[in-house]
Amino acid sequence: MKLLFVLLVSCAWTLIGAQNYYQALMDYLENRLLAIEDRMQLWHEQAHQYRTEMLDFKKLTSEAMTGIKNDHSMMFKDLKGASARVDLVEREMDYVETQNSPRACATKAEKVLEQEAWGLQERDEVEEEEDWEELQSRVSDCMEIISGIRSVKILKRIGSPKGMWTRDPKSSKLYVFNGTSGDTVYEFQSVLDFSRSLGVAGSRMIHLPSKWTGPGSAVYNGYLYYINQETDTDVQVVKFDLVSGSVTEIAMFPMERNTIVYTLNPETVADLAVDDEGLWLLFTPTDSEPNISLAKMDTSTLDIEQIWDTRCPRGNAEAAFVVCGTVYVVYNTRMASRSRVQCVFDVNDMMLTEEAPLLYFPRRYGAHASLKYNPEENQLYGWDDGYQIIYRLTIKTKLLA
Repeated sequence: MKLLFVLLVSCAWTLIGAQNYYQALMDYLENRLLAIEDRMQLWHEQAHQYRTEMLDFKKLTSEAMTGIKNDHSMMFKDLKGASARVDLVEREMDYVETQNSPRACATKAEKVLEQEAWGLQERDEVEEEEDWEELQSRVSDCMEIISGIRSVKILKRIGSPKGMWTRDPKSSKLYVFNGTSGDTVYEFQSVLDFSRSLGVAGSRMIHLPSKWTGPGSAVYNGYLYYINQETDTDVQVVKFDLVSGSVTEIAMFPMERNTIVYTLNPETVADLAVDDEGLWLLFTPTDSEPNISLAKMDTSTLDIEQIWDTRCPRGNAEAAFVVCGTVYVVYNTRMASRSRVQCVFDVNDMMLTEEAPLLYFPRRYGAHASLKYNPEENQLYGWDDGYQIIYRLTIKTKLLA
């Protein structure tokens, strides 16, 4: 009986302890839940505050972006206005230069041919004077000169900063000379094919038997005429048949070593040009010679028919081209600015000084590495810092002196 009483007391105390433990556990859990609720309430308040701040920031950003857009629009309008004013100033400067600047120098023809040096037959003084007058009268029957640049078209950009491209006046084929020397020429079927191509992809690669030197080559009636100077001594003019792929003629020109025709383009040893009258060569026989010389060449045999001292200085010259027997020398500055025709030479002495054109080329990227005239299109093919540019020219009839 006593043992039973002890057991009952022990069970009672155990139940009381378990109840107290359960109560303590419930109190702990309740306190933890209250703490979590407080934390969640704090998070909610903070999230609301952050949301409010984000909305305010969004509003400020939207207002700032609207202001920036308005400022950009105003700045764009200002830039357009400034560009228009700059164009107007340039046109006014061109007008002032045209009205007040000295016109391009129209020099008189002077024969500088040395018969012994070029292997021509000697004549006595009377016969030479008669033949000279007769030859001079029939050098060129063309009566056209350039009066202005009508338009400019930047076709694309490929290759090196310096190079040359030209079109055969007797066909639609186009030829690209990349760089300042090499033995490869790229042929395109047309200007359109060239403009649509990626680089020189789609062209026909023509490998020459010798290197072309400088951007002074010319293409005429299916033949390529190029300058070759691999020995730093004599200069060769090579005639290459583009159809058969063979050399048909080679002419040797005695020139001093390291002589260049344009001081702003030292890679141009000599420059070949074509016009309505045929093939011409611009060169300088000696490095001490200050002026550019002009030679009329026979397209079949490469014989020299006549030579003139153009009296156009080669200092600060960057390129030249021939139109109807008239040489137009283009000048610039060493820090490339705006190219201009500053010296004109007519082999027939039929150009009056007052009609010598004052031509300024539109501002571009740098300086011309080459300018090649196409008489069938009255266009110049220019190479400027890797850009291929077409200049369409306005032609007029010469006034009779």
